[in-house]
Amino acid sequence: MKMKIESSRIIKPFYEHTPPSTTSHISLSVFDKVTYEAHIAIIYAYHPPTPPNILIELGFRKALAVYREWGGRLGEDECGNSVILINDEGVRFVEASISSPLDQVTPFKPSPSLLSLHPSLKDVKELVQVQLTRFTCGSLVVGFTAHHTVADGHSTSNFLVAWGQACRGLRVNPLPLHDRTIFTPRNPPLVEYQHKGVEFMSKSKKDHSLNEVHHISENVVVHKVHFTVEFLAKLKAKASSMNGNNKPYSTFESLLAHLWRVITKARGLSGFETTQIRISVNGRTRLNPKVPNEYFGNLVLWAFPTTKVKDLLREPLPYATKLIHDAITKVNDDYFKSFVDFANTVAKEEEEDLVPTADMNKHILCPNIEVDSWLRFPLYELDFDLLAD
Repeated sequence: MKMKIESSRIIKPFYEHTPPSTTSHISLSVFDKVTYEAHIAIIYAYHPPTPPNILIELGFRKALAVYREWGGRLGEDECGNSVILINDEGVRFVEASISSPLDQVTPFKPSPSLLSLHPSLKDVKELVQVQLTRFTCGSLVVGFTAHHTVADGHSTSNFLVAWGQACRGLRVNPLPLHDRTIFTPRNPPLVEYQHKGVEFMSKSKKDHSLNEVHHISENVVVHKVHFTVEFLAKLKAKASSMNGNNKPYSTFESLLAHLWRVITKARGLSGFETTQIRISVNGRTRLNPKVPNEYFGNLVLWAFPTTKVKDLLREPLPYATKLIHDAITKVNDDYFKSFVDFANTVAKEEEEDLVPTADMNKHILCPNIEVDSWLRFPLYELDFDLLAD
């Protein structure tokens, strides 16, 4: 796949009226500080006809004027606290072309060649990058990278929807909620749960575990699987068969339980080994009062269902499903508020020794699994079609 870079430049927000100040900043919340400090990449592909690059760029610049965090930079305030500098320094915007039709060069399975369809993630200072790649058939591939410290998947997908709205000449709706100061500790704080070893770990232990990772040899296979509606319905019924009169387990919980068991079985682990899943849990609907879906930032903690390999494989599917369901249920309003209290008190006091357990450099290897569900994100609503509305 031979690619030609037509242009690579920094673009800045487009304001229809007087530009706002570029000297402000937004402090990171405790959820921003505990998440993955890395860029996340997404790739979209569109069949023709598609709008010209200049209209897609203008829509992006208009969306940046509403979501100003993306056009800023990570930095520190005068007290040394981590912040997002709202300075409108802009984002990387790349235009590229490939002298072949899309269906001849794009692999049907995940492949390293897909990395060229979004800007490089090496030494990136911009918080967002975009690459528009045109093909001879008229198709367009949009590569998008975003820094996870600024926003989680839910917030990022809301921004992508706003981009599409702006491209179609619509006003961004709904508008984002930018206030990251809403997560304040209770007075007095009440730490009801164990957060050391869950969201936080000691720096010395992390350094030791990273050293161990370099000595682990595991073949990683990238594989895409499609499950039919019929298969999922049968799986959900089986997973919920011992749930009595309670509400059936979700499709996500049922499928994850199935995958946990078959992956663990394929690994051929000792029955006395412990296996665990790391599952992202969105706090917007779990906090009381609920946080609006428009909240822009990170609001995710994790559930950790854990069991012995022998129990996971010996017991029927409902056993694993219940473990997953109970672990996710535990990450409720009380748990989120306990985390906020811990992060603002104990973690601050032990700041030099504690670091987040969420780390892209620390791979989730055998015997464990890490799972993220994007099922509820409006990712498919990034629509540039001028006639869509």
